[in-house]
Amino acid sequence: MTRFRFVLAAIAAFLFGTMQAMAGNASLVLDVRTGRILSAENADTLNHPASLTKMMTLYLTFEALHRGQIAWSTPLPMSQTAARKPPTKLGVRAGETITVEEAVYGMIVRSANDAAAAVAERLGGSEEAFARIMNAKARQLGMTRTFFVNASGLPASQQVTTARDMAKLAVALMRHYPREYRMFAAGSFRFRGRVIRGHNNLMYRYQGMDGIKTGYTRASGYNLVSAVSDGSRRIVGVVLGGRSAKSRDDKMAAMLDQHLGRAGQTNVATARQRRPVEVATLPGVSLSYLGPTPAGEDATAAIIAASTQTVVPADRPTALSADTDVKPAANGYWQIQISTAPTEEGARKILVEAQSAGGAALLGATPHTKAAGSSGADRYSVGFVGFASREAAATACDILRKRSYKCTLLPDRG
Repeated sequence: MTRFRFVLAAIAAFLFGTMQAMAGNASLVLDVRTGRILSAENADTLNHPASLTKMMTLYLTFEALHRGQIAWSTPLPMSQTAARKPPTKLGVRAGETITVEEAVYGMIVRSANDAAAAVAERLGGSEEAFARIMNAKARQLGMTRTFFVNASGLPASQQVTTARDMAKLAVALMRHYPREYRMFAAGSFRFRGRVIRGHNNLMYRYQGMDGIKTGYTRASGYNLVSAVSDGSRRIVGVVLGGRSAKSRDDKMAAMLDQHLGRAGQTNVATARQRRPVEVATLPGVSLSYLGPTPAGEDATAAIIAASTQTVVPADRPTALSADTDVKPAANGYWQIQISTAPTEEGARKILVEAQSAGGAALLGATPHTKAAGSSGADRYSVGFVGFASREAAATACDILRKRSYKCTLLPDRG
């Protein structure tokens, strides 16, 4: 009987793992200048980002460069943890260093996991701490259904995103760091005596494409974010969950053809028209200023445009006054309370740690603190509001309890 149960458990584990590995199909195309969604399929369905994650790591790298925290020539130590990341990677040994420039090209061209980890450890102190920075930036950019666990996109069950959120990130890279964005056009780079070539194959055969990133894990399927310039237009396409690199690329090309009016034409560039680009001859990509969405555009376009403007960091949760009744967020009526803290700073720290522990279960919920006590500021309650259903709030509580948080599901105040 024991052996029988073991066999059943093994079969169940295999089937569950297979189900978990099956990625959902999703896509989206948007006009960058107006922010208008041109087409969408399962645009808000959660999927694993795989190496599309590196788009956020690169965004934060560019941000650190502009702030003067690092320079292109800054050496990045390769720790044992970073060096042991599975391929693809640059293969730098622990104890050696790479420059920020080498790491950036390594992530863009090679999709190097060791380079991503080295950057994360330099900017965040650890990859786990850097993931918290990634999640804070995702919220600033309006990526409400994305949660990062690591800097590379290596498999992690809680690391999730959507086609819509990846489009927002692509546009943010163009808007905020147009000069650095040109690096996504690199098809190869020279690293320590060898030429490393990329595998964004569609970019080198689709006329007008200037980036940006591929991704694949078994759980995610084949992912791709692409940007194409065509005259005065620029559009971004996202495909998640492709069954093969070819089917993913074909789907992207068909979507772009449709919205660029190329359907029925021959749009694949010849080798003479577009070749893998060496770093030394990296061409410039003209990116005109992309202003805010004009009045009268639809709500989705407004969200895209607003989410990709330069924003002031706002990682501190709002401290509500003692006499303020905590109202659920507009998208739901359930909330949870997980702790109290004697100071607002202490409450903020608890929220940041809880967001990391809760992962995808807290996507869409809003962190909040509320001053409580006789003086109105003796302690701060800590929790999350805006769950769309009681079940969603209860699930978040269950996950947090497993990570040693006390969690109380508060009644519907709707």
